[in-house]
Amino acid sequence: MAESSQISEETKDDENSHKHQELIHHGRAESMDMDMDTDDDDGSRSNFPTEMKKPMRPEEKFVASIQMKKSRRKALTELRSRVEDAVLGNYILMDGKPNESKKMQENENLDQDISLWGVPLLPSKGHEGTDIILLKFLKARDFKVSEAFNMLRRTLIWRREFKTDGILDENFGPELENVVYIKGTDKEGHPLCYNVCGAFKDREFWRKTFGSEDKREEFIRWRVQSMERVIQNLSFKGEGEGGGGVDSMVQIMDLKNSPRPSNKELRLVTKKAVTLLQDNYPELIFRHIIINVPFWYYASHTLISKFISQRTKSKFILARPSNVADTLLKFVAPETLPVQYGGLKRENDNEFSSADKALEVIVKTGTIETIKIPTPEDGVTVVWDMTVVGWDVTYKEEFIPEDEGSYEILLEKGKKMGESVRNSFYINEPGKIVITVGNATYKRKRIFYRFRSKPTVPMYVYFE
Repeated sequence: MAESSQISEETKDDENSHKHQELIHHGRAESMDMDMDTDDDDGSRSNFPTEMKKPMRPEEKFVASIQMKKSRRKALTELRSRVEDAVLGNYILMDGKPNESKKMQENENLDQDISLWGVPLLPSKGHEGTDIILLKFLKARDFKVSEAFNMLRRTLIWRREFKTDGILDENFGPELENVVYIKGTDKEGHPLCYNVCGAFKDREFWRKTFGSEDKREEFIRWRVQSMERVIQNLSFKGEGEGGGGVDSMVQIMDLKNSPRPSNKELRLVTKKAVTLLQDNYPELIFRHIIINVPFWYYASHTLISKFISQRTKSKFILARPSNVADTLLKFVAPETLPVQYGGLKRENDNEFSSADKALEVIVKTGTIETIKIPTPEDGVTVVWDMTVVGWDVTYKEEFIPEDEGSYEILLEKGKKMGESVRNSFYINEPGKIVITVGNATYKRKRIFYRFRSKPTVPMYVYFE
């Protein structure tokens, strides 16, 4: 398509500014949120200063919003046209547009089944995910059609050369399985992809992973495989029947016990991985949370930031060790967050599932709160979970019977709480479990807890 067909930002800004009432519903593109600011309004921009601007009046905001949606709808329409032409012309996987005779010669072996992440890219096929994929490339290039089209084409060429279609079948050994894993979703349904960097502190593991050029290239392939595996959990669907799927993920990188990036090979492979993922997986990461951040990492993060776009930077959230639980619980429910990060999720849990919702209690500074778990029936075992954001509290557990003539039973004497707690108690008479939490700090504390009862046959019955 000729360069004259490209969209000029100046033309778009001036186009029909006085006709904002004439917003046209334009199929699937209208149903999607093309305002890329909405993707980032999640509190994740705090690390980067922004220029103070004069507030817009409500009517000015409305006009600007209409103009923006029109221009972006137009950009999507043009990109659809360019992709359609490139696929039908059989030059989508070429470095440059061939002449007409060459196109006609290659049309005999025309491949219209070109797809990306399982979504056909030929717009005329009408797949509900095509526009979603194209919008990701547009957002990554600030809705500049030519740049988005070239990015898409380079991605397809890279995938062919890198042989990504079969990468999920490759075996990189069991050692890396616990370095990157998928576990649960955030509060908005985005899959959570955990990256545990502390595993590389082991010298032997380090040598096996980064000890040679071949090993480093294998690591890059494994990193791409990890990304492709997470994508299997995404859904590129619109808002129609069966639509509304989540098409991006949340990356959580844990730097606890992570080795310093003083090694030249590590810096190079990190730079290569970051650049590769940014160039070929646009807008697939909704939020990037880095936890247990040591002081030395901030300098490294500054260097890495030179190789990523401002839009990608805005997705980063950094949390020091003392703020891990508080940060993650803003985005992840306590029932889904693993216990090692301050949540309630345990491996192979037979007592609770993510469907068992937690209750929340606030303990103000310098106060004591009690949590009462009623136990009106005997012959059951009560199981409870509890976690405190920020720890530094004392707690005590006891059973108080309903009958005033019975003895109170101390289940856990007062001690300092430094991790998620689970306990259980067999109820042989009606009463209540009372958990007392004291907060002597200068910050209020959030407690999340849940409990359940299960019928239990007393042990002495088995011995009769």
